[in-house]
Amino acid sequence: MPDFIHDDPPILVCADLQVEYLTPGRRHVILDGDATTSRCLELLTLWRDNLWPVMHLKRIAQAAWFNPASKLTDWIVELKPRPGEMTFEHPLPSAYSSARFADYTANMRNIRCVLLGFSLDETVLATVVDGFHRSHRYQVVADAVACRHPGHGDAATYKQSVMNVIGNFATIRPSAELIRTSGAIAV
Repeated sequence: MPDFIHDDPPILVCADLQVEYLTPGRRHVILDGDATTSRCLELLTLWRDNLWPVMHLKRIAQAAWFNPASKLTDWIVELKPRPGEMTFEHPLPSAYSSARFADYTANMRNIRCVLLGFSLDETVLATVVDGFHRSHRYQVVADAVACRHPGHGDAATYKQSVMNVIGNFATIRPSAELIRTSGAIAV
């Protein structure tokens, strides 16, 4: 495993891994949530096992459909932050809408992040665009991100369209390319 991985590993950014997105009947439900959750857990476990840095983003919007008092904004149990992992609540789609997140990342040199989670068409998209304009490098894990089903049209086509836009601002990689059998990370 290259030394630079241990000296300066990328930050794993877990976006909006909240119960809201897996609750049947909810407006923002993720149709492929189980597969995405499983892939997120696999990557999160890799980062934790190697003691690499992890950030968790939690969307706390002021809209009626995202009531902060509701249990629906709670973390998914298997993916909730552990002590020592950073958490940032953000009111708008971009993680940079959190003053703490923006300050934290502004004070880091050559920030490199691997982004996974839900809200692909909101949080993930907005964060990579904001990060791009701050010269922060993001990689989005294609099979560890998901978005809600669009009002009409095919969900897979919608996701691919969003991924095509994200590709203008971040590198897109499948988890298989990111994880090697030796546990090394390809960055």
